[in-house]
Amino acid sequence: MEESISTILYDVHETNGSPPWVDHHHQCLENLDSVECLRRKIKYYFMNPCEKYHARGRKPWKLILQIIKIAIITIQLVSFGLSNQMVVTFKEENLMTFKHLFLKDYVDGGMNTYAVYRQADVYDHIDYIIEQYGRLHNITVGNHEYEKNGAIYTPLSLCQEFYRNCTIFPGNETFEIDVQVETECLKVYPMYHPSLQEALPHFELHFKRMLSVKITFALKAINLQTVRHRELPDCYNFNVIITFKNQAHSGRIKVDLENDVDINECRDWKVTGASARNIHLTVLFDCLIIITCITSFTLCTRSVINGIQLQFEYTLYCRNHCGKEVPWSDKLEFVNGWYILIIVSDTLTIIGSILKIAIQTKVLTSYDICSIFLGTGTMFVWIGVIRYMGYFRKYNILILTLRAAFPNVIRFICCAGIIYLSYCLCGWIVLGPYHEKFRTLNTVSECLFSLINGDDMFPTFKNMTQKSSLVWIFSRVYLYTFVSLFIYMILSLFITIITDTYDTIKQQQQSGTPTSELQKFVSVCIDLPNSGVYRLDEHNSCFFNCCIAR
Repeated sequence: MEESISTILYDVHETNGSPPWVDHHHQCLENLDSVECLRRKIKYYFMNPCEKYHARGRKPWKLILQIIKIAIITIQLVSFGLSNQMVVTFKEENLMTFKHLFLKDYVDGGMNTYAVYRQADVYDHIDYIIEQYGRLHNITVGNHEYEKNGAIYTPLSLCQEFYRNCTIFPGNETFEIDVQVETECLKVYPMYHPSLQEALPHFELHFKRMLSVKITFALKAINLQTVRHRELPDCYNFNVIITFKNQAHSGRIKVDLENDVDINECRDWKVTGASARNIHLTVLFDCLIIITCITSFTLCTRSVINGIQLQFEYTLYCRNHCGKEVPWSDKLEFVNGWYILIIVSDTLTIIGSILKIAIQTKVLTSYDICSIFLGTGTMFVWIGVIRYMGYFRKYNILILTLRAAFPNVIRFICCAGIIYLSYCLCGWIVLGPYHEKFRTLNTVSECLFSLINGDDMFPTFKNMTQKSSLVWIFSRVYLYTFVSLFIYMILSLFITIITDTYDTIKQQQQSGTPTSELQKFVSVCIDLPNSGVYRLDEHNSCFFNCCIAR
């Protein structure tokens, strides 16, 4: 009977076409294939490079490229660091040389206390600077030379800044002052005038209304130490500024020496006995790094775009088939933060490499800016290595803990930062006049941060002056409460946040139960990477047709 019904139905289907339930059945199968295909696409997107290789046979080009990039960028950074170290050493040693040459009775490490207190001493120090500058050829052991403007040496500039009018009578507690500042500059050619009296016989300082005296002169030198490293020496222009600061009019005129440096390519040079390193090879190596970073930038950007497109597909599926919106936590899973980090790293390295090429060709001398870009780029490259360590289970739990605890840590830091800032402001205004470490907001913050880490605790208590008993008692209450609050409470809460997150992640990994809707959706797909269903070929019609059609 059943066979006859089947035969009748079969004959009717043959004569009248497919019945409605067959079309509905095909549509259901297509929907199931589409959902299963989406699951496989998402599962493939979250595979590690080895699993992707087994799934489709594709070589892990991004992984290989990152390994090569780490090696060549590190070599570039070390090479630039050694070269930059010679530049920094030459600058620092010249600065120390100028202090010993032009500052009378200067002692190493005494710049913070170097000052004059008598009028005669101010004149003696200015006269000493002019005499030393005039006898530079006979006293220096370096290759320093005066700057020339054509055939004439550039003169030394002596400028005095003072109030336009100032009449002060401290005994009567009266004063009259015009706050307009005037500047009086004089030029001195020390090659022809060996002393201040001969160069400027009518020179006079207005101590009652004087704000500062600036002595400026230019010197040149050549950094010859780079020859030993097969690099062409650079020519340096030193703009030396010696300042006598009297803004406070406290009877103490502080003396400071600053040194502005410009690095230029020497006009003419000749090196014998050693072959200079071919600068074109270094520039070519930097160009190779730029090309590698551009390639890495392109591949990672493509992966980020693919992840965003896949997120749109998953969001559309949940909205149309499940009638619910995807939470932001699941949406952010498709945005790979490691790729973003690599993209930022590549951008910084490209900019730094371009600046390095400009420095090597003497177009620019921005060593500090180049160091920031190259150093930060290299740091991010090495941090990106953690991504590949996360493929191992024992390392992955640490990475997941950091990522899961990050939002709570940020909230905690915001709350703790408010308390920290309140202590900084209070300590600066109350303890600043009585403690050297609380004179500025910057030093207050550094001091309190050191106390949190247990550093320099006893000197902070000890160096508090006892001129005011009330302030001294307040300082004890202030320091004890700060140390107790931050070390015993806030740091303990911070550690507790990390520990609780670690325990939660560990329990989730041990249970193996999916925690998010995205993980539950993907866990339905049990196809292994080496099952062959992920390959894009004609034998796998579901994955090929469904995925390509999308």
